[in-house]
Amino acid sequence: DEETRKDYDYMLDHPEEYYSHYYHYYSRRLAPKVDVRVVILVSVCAISVFQFFSWWNSYNKAISYLATVPKYRIQAMEIAKQQGLLRKAKEKGRNKKSKEEIRDEEENIIKNIIKSKIDIKGGYQKPQFRDLLLFQILLAPFHLCSYIVWYCRWIYNFNIKGKEYGEEERLYIIRKSMKMSKSQFDSLEDHQKETFLKRELWIKENYEVYKQEQEEELKKRLANDPRWKRYRRWMKNEGPGRLMFVDD
Repeated sequence: DEETRKDYDYMLDHPEEYYSHYYHYYSRRLAPKVDVRVVILVSVCAISVFQFFSWWNSYNKAISYLATVPKYRIQAMEIAKQQGLLRKAKEKGRNKKSKEEIRDEEENIIKNIIKSKIDIKGGYQKPQFRDLLLFQILLAPFHLCSYIVWYCRWIYNFNIKGKEYGEEERLYIIRKSMKMSKSQFDSLEDHQKETFLKRELWIKENYEVYKQEQEEELKKRLANDPRWKRYRRWMKNEGPGRLMFVDD
């Protein structure tokens, strides 16, 4: 080892530096010999596993919440009755399971129907392996090439040839104007997106008018909100920035 040989030669030339030689010896002897690439790979895998279980937990919480909403629960129970799933659960557990176990099984049936019938979007959507950090890194070259091809097509079709925007392109421009991520925009209701298209918000002037209207509406709601009124009074009378001098 060349590094160890250098330390040894230095020791022979400087024997008086006794403790320094011990330090170099043990620092090399006890230093962890781990490849940095292995550390990075293990870290990325650990983060990906944490992401998957965290997203799966959020997804299950969303399903549990939807199972308590009357609108979705009634629809799920009707489907379960039509398919005979609730009757089968009761017949299987008539003499073998307690009422609580039967109730839990029926609850699981309802949740499974909601999972199969409802497409949850946004931050509570069903976790996909392709969204994990590990797969995002592996697929980064593919995504980069796809984006370059998409961007070149956009320039050619709409900037050079002057084609009219389709619905997908219009929604993309609206999303960019609103500064929303794809998952946030996908989580919006369909009627909201239809309103955006009807008002032609992909046109900059129309979006500016819409943005001003939303800001005015927000100001009105805050002005009538009693909690916001209390906060403004507190900021005016006792909020931060006031200096109080108390005579002892």
